Parts: sequence; C-alpha cells; structure tokens
Amino acid sequence: MRIVVALGGNALLQRGQKPDADVQEANVRRAVTSLAPLAEHHELVITHGNGPQVGVLALQSASDPRLSSPYPFDVLGAQTQGMIGYWLLQALQNEISFKPVAAIINQTLVEANDPAFENPTKFVGETYDEETAHNLSVARGWDMARDGNAWRRVVGSPRPQRIVETRLIRLLLESGAIVVCAGGGGVPVVRDDKGELVGVEAVIDKDLASAVLAEALDADALLVLTDVPAVMQHWGTPDQVPVRRASPPSLRALGMPAGSMGPKVEAASRFVELTGGFAAIGSLDDAAAMLDGSAGTIVTPTGRYKGH
Repeated sequence: MRIVVALGGNALLQRGQKPDADVQEANVRRAVTSLAPLAEHHELVITHGNGPQVGVLALQSASDPRLSSPYPFDVLGAQTQGMIGYWLLQALQNEISFKPVAAIINQTLVEANDPAFENPTKFVGETYDEETAHNLSVARGWDMARDGNAWRRVVGSPRPQRIVETRLIRLLLESGAIVVCAGGGGVPVVRDDKGELVGVEAVIDKDLASAVLAEALDADALLVLTDVPAVMQHWGTPDQVPVRRASPPSLRALGMPAGSMGPKVEAASRFVELTGGFAAIGSLDDAAAMLDGSAGTIVTPTGRYKGH
C-alpha cells in the first residue's frame, strides 16, 4: 500500500512538555519506532505538524531586539520543516536502514483571497493562563483563543490547494524512498500578479495538506496520528465514547471544533470522499493497528471496514 502518515505537532511535543531539543528528539524516536512496521511493508510518506514548534520560534523572533520586525510565518514554517525534518530523517535512517530516506522543504499553494486570513483559528505555540494570554495579546498584537482549559495564539489558516513539489515527492516515493515532507502543512505561498510564488503570513493545517497530498499521490490510505486514541463523541464530558467506524457524513455530523479535531475529521473525510480509500484517526502508538481496523477511528465511504 501507499500510505500518507500525518504526525501531529502534539505527538512530537506533548502538552506540558518543555520545547527543548532533546525532549522533541526523544519523541521523534518514539514516533519512528511506531512507524517502522509500516515502512517495512508499505510505501510511506510522512508529514508532520509544527504548531508548538513554530510558536516557539515566533516568540523568539518577536523578542529579538536585533530584528526590525519578527520573521514572517512562511519563513518560520520553513525553519521548522528543516528542524523537524532533520530529526525525522536521522531517526528513520537509524531505525530503517534498508530504505533510503528523503526529507524536503516544500511549499503549499493557497488562494490569496481565502477568508481564513481574516479569521484566525489555527493554534500555534505554547499554552498560557488567561491573564498571560491577555497580556501577550496587548503587548504583541496576537490573537488568542481558548484551547481546552488554557489559551494559545491563533493565526490564519487558509485552505491548501496544492503541494507545489508533488511531482518531486512522487519521484522520490517511486524510487523506493521514505519521504518526509509537507511539514507544518508546507510553507504557505500564493501566486502574485506576475504568476510568481511568494510567501504569505499564515500557517496551513497539516492534516488538510496531507489529504491534498495523499489524493495527488494516489495513496491507498491516510493515517492522521495524534495524542488521543480516537475521535470522541461528547468529547470532554463523562459521556464521551470513541467513534470506531464512520462514514464522512456521519463523522462531520459530530461537529468537532475548528482549532483541533475539526481539521482532522475534514481531512479524513475529504480523502475518503474523493478517492474511495481508507482513512483513520488515532494515537501514534496505534499506527500499525489502525491499518487492520483494531484501533482508532476508521473512515470509509460506507462506514464499514473489513466486514465490521
């Protein structure tokens, strides 16, 4: 099978952990251990989130007195692609020596008039209490929103239209390589009035970008891996229960929040609707089990999988 695996930013830096390099490298090694069985038997493309990481770099950039203005988010996105891509590249080479590995920096095309630029919903960076979030909003002009019991910065997240380097990714994949790409959803770019690519101030949702890429690569499956075991109905209440099987309409009907599970639901649903393929949402540790339907939320056109 040809599988696109989308690693969540929180799977690489868990809630409450300090964003130190050694902490993240250890998480990357754990992630690669979970993915190794897939790489042994299947073609594998790995994408990854960058919300916590790009937030750290944004804060550093905003606090640097030597800069006339902070680095824009397209540049920060490229920086995180290099950083996380390096960690994944090295861990994959050490764990899976029988296959070549390529990690690339790439761009994702969005529409210049996407209304998301004026409606920030994508969480980036660390969590804060309400008072600290308010102070940062006033001091730095950041948009802040509640994320569970805490507050985080939010930025515009336009809908991905195309991974610019899709042909290159396909060539690498067909050569037998494991490909790490579309980090943080890819560097957001638009075409200007000359038809040239230029970066824009935004962060693209990596799950939606992964669905676009999986469709373009004719992938058989899309696995969306995060820090929860499945999509939960009645999330955050005593009545919450995991959703084990779903069709795109039934999954969308759950009304998941835009800033967290919503894009994962939309990505899985979009891929299944457009390809007739298989998607799953669940825990990083259950990656292999999700393929046989024994873990996670399994999404198919009919809501059934392997007779269940």
